[in-house]
Amino acid sequence: MKTMLLKNLEEGAPLEIIYLSDKEKISQRRISIIAIKDGYIQAFCFLRHTKRTFKISNILSARLIPFPS
Repeated sequence: MKTMLLKNLEEGAPLEIIYLSDKEKISQRRISIIAIKDGYIQAFCFLRHTKRTFKISNILSARLIPFPS
C-alpha cells in the first residue's frame, strides 16, 4: 500500500480509495496525494473538492487511476 501511495505522490496520478472513517463509515474517494507523514496522507479529495487528511491504516483498498491517453 505504501509503495502505491508514494508512486501516486511522485507521479500525481489520481488514486481511488475505499476508506473507513473513524465513525466506521465506508466511502469511495478519488484523491490526489499532496503529502505523506506519520501514518497520514494529505490529499485533494475530488468528492469534497477540498484538501482532506486520511489515516493510512483506514484505507481498505486503493488503485491507481491512469491518465487518459
